[in-house]
Amino acid sequence: MNYKKRIISIMLISILIICAISAVSAYTGTGFSHNVPSYKYTSQSESSILNKYNDTSCHIEESGICTKVVDGDTIYVEGVGKVRFVGVNTPEKGVEGSQTSKYFTQKFCLNKRVGLDIDDRKNEDRYGRKLAVVIVNGKNLNEMLLKEGLAEVMYIPPSEFVPYDWTNENTPHHTTQKTTAKSSSSSAASSGAYIGSANSNKFHYPSCKWGKKITERNKVIFSSRDEAIKMGYQPCKVCSP
Repeated sequence: MNYKKRIISIMLISILIICAISAVSAYTGTGFSHNVPSYKYTSQSESSILNKYNDTSCHIEESGICTKVVDGDTIYVEGVGKVRFVGVNTPEKGVEGSQTSKYFTQKFCLNKRVGLDIDDRKNEDRYGRKLAVVIVNGKNLNEMLLKEGLAEVMYIPPSEFVPYDWTNENTPHHTTQKTTAKSSSSSAASSGAYIGSANSNKFHYPSCKWGKKITERNKVIFSSRDEAIKMGYQPCKVCSP
């Protein structure tokens, strides 16, 4: 009898230890946070906020009623499923600023019809969520979150969208297929630039054997190593740029 009680006690203690560890190591994502208070938006009408922004050049490919807002960058859309705002990242639940970012997204999405410009380069993330620009009243909500300071840039190539275009900062970035005439590998080599592929997250010296395999269609040119890293690319392990 005493043996059974001892086993039960050990099991209960183990469970408590696991719960304590889980609480301490709660997922915080990238650690991004902000101190914008929710009350900043409670007194502002939707139209007064929307009027600060230009109409987006993104195109609505799918649309539906937003039935649930998970957090600032993730929603459910009727007929589409779970949607992740492409190119941006808001604070995770429990992290400072998460409630404000969520409230802002709820203000424009919850129980309302939203438009989606699905990322043509990568339709879904590894969790099966649709990656998209969320469009409300003709405005890019991803861009609004960034410019309000409620989100950070999270650029994960390949993607048809360059979120640095949506920020208030003059952040150097490469251009997309939609907007650029591509540079040749020879000009990259002569300028000492680095090259990457729209279909991977590695960058190379132009002389690298793997860099030479990148087709002109998918080639991305960086003017510096720092620019490539800021865009979410990692150095090739072969040529070590």
